[in-house]
Amino acid sequence: MTRKEALVVVERDEPVSATWNRVLLARANDRPTAWDYVQRVCTNFIELHGDRSFRDDPSILAGLASFEGRSVAIVAHFKGKSFKDRVQRNFGMAHPEGYRKALRVMRLAERFGLPIISLIDTPGAYPGIEAEERGQVEAIARNIQEMFEIAVPIVVTIIGEGGSGGALALGVGDKVLMMENSIYSVISPEACAAILWNDPAMSADAAASLHLTAQHLRTLAIVDEIIPEPEGGAQKDLSKMSQALKASLLKAFEEIDAIPREELLARRYAKFHEMVRFRLLS
Repeated sequence: MTRKEALVVVERDEPVSATWNRVLLARANDRPTAWDYVQRVCTNFIELHGDRSFRDDPSILAGLASFEGRSVAIVAHFKGKSFKDRVQRNFGMAHPEGYRKALRVMRLAERFGLPIISLIDTPGAYPGIEAEERGQVEAIARNIQEMFEIAVPIVVTIIGEGGSGGALALGVGDKVLMMENSIYSVISPEACAAILWNDPAMSADAAASLHLTAQHLRTLAIVDEIIPEPEGGAQKDLSKMSQALKASLLKAFEEIDAIPREELLARRYAKFHEMVRFRLLS
């Protein structure tokens, strides 16, 4: 790849304020959580706990369920509902044991030939000292590596925030869906503004420059489909939003179910490998 080919120039296709509004909608306290969707999209959910090494991490929801007549595995970030619940679940910021729990359940799914549904909603992985001491970086990297090798269909959906490696640790799949008012980025707008301008007031400008909305990322082929939301956000009509998610998941699985497993893994690898080949956009 030449230096010129490595440049990316993307014109802003919506005002700064519109992008920031999507950021706020993705973070809204009343935005539906992974648990809200699991209850409405799946039945017979059985939660599995622990990483078989250290402890259970409540910021990761993982288990087995029925989805439209088939057994599936669920791995998801769970921010919690009430303030007390959010504190207990660390606002969806997983520790390394959370990612190891998710990987344990995904490997269990592979053993029994179960498709995997991954729901992403996190500001990022927990950055605390104790998380680093227990191998946060290694846990994230291992999940990313092993998700390329898990030989069952994987459908990923960003339902709220998709922050950095903490999101990508559950984000490798054959299909990547994104709700209309969700966001997906390597860094938060606030952190980006602090680094580039040393000014938190520039967060909205940073958000627009990061191209973190579903509309931007669909254009860049980072996500495969945008799931429309009701006007005002997913929280305005949870039932309608759940039906839309179910329909998109069904469509995604129909498109990949019949693909032989070796070809599925090859396509998955090629899909993400292609993401690093930047295109010059005029």
